[in-house]
Amino acid sequence: MDPALGEELGQAGHLELLEDIDRPGGYLLLIDRVRQSYVDLEDPTFLDFDYVEIFADVLTALPDGPLAVTHVGGGACTLARWVAATRPGSPQIVLEPDTAVTDLVRARLPFPRGARIRVRPVDGRTGVAFLKDSSADVVVLDAFHGGRVPPELTTAEFLADVARVLKPSGVLLANIADGPPLRYASRVVETARRSLPEVLVVADPAVLKRRRFGNIVVVASAAALPGDEIRRASARAAFPHGVVTALGDGRVLTDEDTMRSPEPPEDTWRVQ
Repeated sequence: MDPALGEELGQAGHLELLEDIDRPGGYLLLIDRVRQSYVDLEDPTFLDFDYVEIFADVLTALPDGPLAVTHVGGGACTLARWVAATRPGSPQIVLEPDTAVTDLVRARLPFPRGARIRVRPVDGRTGVAFLKDSSADVVVLDAFHGGRVPPELTTAEFLADVARVLKPSGVLLANIADGPPLRYASRVVETARRSLPEVLVVADPAVLKRRRFGNIVVVASAAALPGDEIRRASARAAFPHGVVTALGDGRVLTDEDTMRSPEPPEDTWRVQ
């Protein structure tokens, strides 16, 4: 990576945008040296982060045509750009409270012409509360602060509001992070299941086997999920993912009993 092309101080910390010297058009957004987003301006279908590829695999398994997508957490809007490229005409809302992040991204990584991406400067709880019932095909939860998921975004109350916003066959995609013994992830999965009973959990097999820390994607819906398609895509991945339906018993998270995701390991998540 080249030295920073842009630097700002945002609400979440020090922002840096680095150019990828090995891939023309590639840029990496860091927040306090934690890898936050990777964008390829020349090819928005290129996805560098493994968990974003899982998101894309799930979305590919959904019926053809435009998708109404709400993103809780924006960053450089990697997935929103992918949706705009692969499902033209998709109306998308991005809830990103850190205006410094949005300003830096808009200035250095402009959205493609014709992309129907609207960024709203509000937090996830506030933004989702103002959305109409059954207005989204997909809600994507990918919000971190200091490398950890804000606790208010994984409670039963918030996920019930997400379920309200989703259409009857709508899908929640949530990126969380955890390590052995997956106590936090188990609680998030069971919390999601309360409002959206059809659940799949996708991650590196070593993470699912409680051997190391990593990203975990929770896929949840009130309707049947395309499980076979998701499993086939996970098996075909460059680094195959495991797919399970549960992580064990976990107490439901509530606004009165919240939990932050664990602190990520310095040696694997932070760029030195």
